[in-house]
Amino acid sequence: MVKINPNRSTLVLIDLQSRLMPSIHQGEEVLKQSIKIAKIAKLLDIPVIGTEQSPQSLGHNVDVITQFCKTTVAKEHFDACQDGLINALSKNREHLILAGCETHVCVMQTALELMRQNFKVSILVDAVGSRRSLDRDIALHRLGSSGATLLTTEMLAFEWLGNASNESFKDALEIIKS
Repeated sequence: MVKINPNRSTLVLIDLQSRLMPSIHQGEEVLKQSIKIAKIAKLLDIPVIGTEQSPQSLGHNVDVITQFCKTTVAKEHFDACQDGLINALSKNREHLILAGCETHVCVMQTALELMRQNFKVSILVDAVGSRRSLDRDIALHRLGSSGATLLTTEMLAFEWLGNASNESFKDALEIIKS
């Protein structure tokens, strides 16, 4: 496994919808970590793509998430690849970082398909959630054993930065500490 290169990365924020988040176990923390990594992605010019599951029923992503997304894919399938996510991805950014909800449904099915299509997939374990913690935990186990890299928001932030002399280090550190 090689380090995650920010110039080859895309952040995908899955279904962080305002009507869904109150029912997610530790949903406030999932949202907080997703916002942190989106801010750092913006700082480092890393594209951010969002998805929304059945937005006509579940509503749209939380406003703060929407502002970071270059594109938002509305979807009906649990696997976002079936509704156009693949077309929204840059071909020269093969490392995809996933955060969002629900871990055992949309995050997992999207990640498995992305890996099948030869993308390198990482899951931010502190920025994904499900209604039940057991579903989240089992999905993370399955994803890890299927080849996805499991990491935390802070791990990824420092990996993207590379070193303390990075021109964005101080700004990113402020975000990490918030």
